[in-house]
Amino acid sequence: MKTRTRRSLEAVGQGLALSVISLAGSITLFVVAVVSICLILLGVGVLTTPAVLTAVRAHANQRRLLAAKWSGVRIPVPYRAFPPDLRGGITGQVERCSLLLKDPATWRDLGWLLADMTAGFITAVFSCGLLLYAVEGFVLAAGLWRVFTDDRYWYAFVPVSSQLTGLAAAALGLVLFALGLRYNTDLLRLHFTLARTLLAPRHDQELALRIERLTESRHDAVDTSAAELRRIERDLHDGAQARLVAVGMDLSTIEALIEKDPARAKELIGKARQSSKEALTELRDLVRGIHPPVLAERGLGDAVKALALRLPVETEVGVELPGRAGAPVESAAYFAISEALANAVKHAAADRIWVDLSYAEGMLRVAVTDNGGGGAAIGTGSGLSGLERRLGTFDGILAVSSPAGGPTMVTMEIPCELS
Repeated sequence: MKTRTRRSLEAVGQGLALSVISLAGSITLFVVAVVSICLILLGVGVLTTPAVLTAVRAHANQRRLLAAKWSGVRIPVPYRAFPPDLRGGITGQVERCSLLLKDPATWRDLGWLLADMTAGFITAVFSCGLLLYAVEGFVLAAGLWRVFTDDRYWYAFVPVSSQLTGLAAAALGLVLFALGLRYNTDLLRLHFTLARTLLAPRHDQELALRIERLTESRHDAVDTSAAELRRIERDLHDGAQARLVAVGMDLSTIEALIEKDPARAKELIGKARQSSKEALTELRDLVRGIHPPVLAERGLGDAVKALALRLPVETEVGVELPGRAGAPVESAAYFAISEALANAVKHAAADRIWVDLSYAEGMLRVAVTDNGGGGAAIGTGSGLSGLERRLGTFDGILAVSSPAGGPTMVTMEIPCELS
């Protein structure tokens, strides 16, 4: 009961925030987008439309992130990727504008903006308005209705003009408060469900997009695997192999000096022992980079906690996993988290990081949050594009919320089953 009450009270603030975003943000973006598209006929819109539609997508992705975080509603990200050889300059702007307008997801976004400023706003307002309006009824019962008027004050259908009618307003407020506690989380979920209905692609479009992404992620996985093998070969050649060759040469020298110069042989034995220890350490680090032993032995939660202990930034890890995912999924999630943490340490200038792992509705969910300067975005060379491709191999998704000034939240979802 306490958990539901706390969740309902949280939904008040969330609904209030969504109502402001839906009314101000969606209206502004819709008007600007329509005007920019109309200006394409004059040539000006070709330059402005890509930036405007990119902002619309960022706005929609922010709603996807909030839907997953606040109500557990997953909204697919259906945008087509730009070709890697897209040109720059005016020609590139024209191509980018053309690709955006040909993407069906662009027109779904615009339709969603129109609905978000109307029906979306209404559901968001009701999710917070019931409880807030109920408080007004309690205030009127205290006789404060005289502050508003000397005659009578209408509270819903109750005319408040005396202490008795004030108590009637309080009774109505109590009913509204009970209704708010019971239904405001459902109204919040309805808001996100409406967004999913309008933003998500049709089933055939989703399947085609999924095939396209899986094909691309398969190529990325092959390239990544080949690059990883080359890295392992290079590390073995330059590290452990070189040290073991040196140990072998020292042993040959020791064999020749063991009788002629025992002191020198003893010195070389110590050197060979130290080289063998260093080679063993390098081999262990290499194995840990391929698949950490703690991940295989203790699972994803403990592996991430062990990873956090090695970071130079204070990191808090929360784990709510009722079981273990398959080894490939655990490995992908571990290295994705590792990369997200490395980005936070390297680029965010944060002094605290939070990692939350949970599982719900067939989804392994990971949120990596830092209190750094923000400004992170997919496709800006921050490493997030590679992380997105890594997750795409498992049909996973990545969402990033990183306003200027922070905080930054990187959310990952991977469909899987737990043992």
